[in-house]
Amino acid sequence: MTCLAARTASGQVRSLIEYRLAEWGLSGLLDDLRLVAGELVANAVQCAPDGEIRVRLARESASVLLCVWDSSDAMPVAGPVVELCLDDIAPDPEALDPGHDDGTGGWGLPIVQALSSECGVRPTPPQGKWVWARVGP
Repeated sequence: MTCLAARTASGQVRSLIEYRLAEWGLSGLLDDLRLVAGELVANAVQCAPDGEIRVRLARESASVLLCVWDSSDAMPVAGPVVELCLDDIAPDPEALDPGHDDGTGGWGLPIVQALSSECGVRPTPPQGKWVWARVGP
């Protein structure tokens, strides 16, 4: 599937995943795969603003392979994971302002790594990359 690199792409991809997993009888993977898809698609959209991204979903014997392509050559980098407690969480009146960084980002790739049995990235010459994750029992 090819989509516009827009904030709405994550919702479209999650809906596609829900329908496909129901067809394949793999609804037990839905929650993890939707979360992984949301992270991979959000990263791709950020890397290819005003462009397009591509999404592949493949059924395997006991798992599902999700691949997301964007046109950027920049490789994904997992940020350091910082442990938070309830005292660290406070309302942020600027949270919805464009470009606002509250310093809590960088959790996407660690989440993908935790929920997938395998994940990685493969460059696609002359430009771009496929970022992929395999989710299954």
